[in-house]
Amino acid sequence: MATPLLFVTLIFFGSSLPFASSSNLQQSCPPCGGLNIPLPLSTDSNCGEQNYRLYCNNNTLQFLSESGLYYQVISIDPTANRLVISVPTIRKNACISSDLKVEGLTLDDSLPFNISKRNEVMLFNCADDILLSPLNCTTTSPCRKFEATSAGKSCRNTLCCSYLKDSAMTSHRIRIRVGGCTAYTSVINMSPNDPPSTWKFGIELQWA
Repeated sequence: MATPLLFVTLIFFGSSLPFASSSNLQQSCPPCGGLNIPLPLSTDSNCGEQNYRLYCNNNTLQFLSESGLYYQVISIDPTANRLVISVPTIRKNACISSDLKVEGLTLDDSLPFNISKRNEVMLFNCADDILLSPLNCTTTSPCRKFEATSAGKSCRNTLCCSYLKDSAMTSHRIRIRVGGCTAYTSVINMSPNDPPSTWKFGIELQWA
């Protein structure tokens, strides 16, 4: 009679072990700059998962690109596995993005982050070769609307093009370079008729 009881006891405790060894052992990181850090994101070696690393520098939450530049994290949507980082600034007196020296934003493709398909990317001060690409370089491109704003005035009257990130493009890079396009910005989830005053500027990343 003791054997069946022992067998049932072992099944009960054995089935409980996976629950004790998974999420219970993983804790979320404390907030940074007013932003909550949901799992699996991490800002420290003692919390979250290290492949999902962000950085809390001087109470500002930041994302580190593969090229070693930090981009401020603006918002996090844990239900959609998405976060938004700031777009680089464009010089006031020159159509050059602040990350031109590293040829734009590059993500480490060994990590679980990628650039979402909801980003409308606009490129400015482009070489004529870009006209051979399938990008929208017409007068109806939203980049023309951006040029008319105070933020885009440094890039007025340059050759500009726009595109929506999709599966046919790399999801780990927004490239600019000397001899190509030297500046860019990005708007999330843009509708064609939306005026710039309603645009949500940023680069949306998603994680697996």
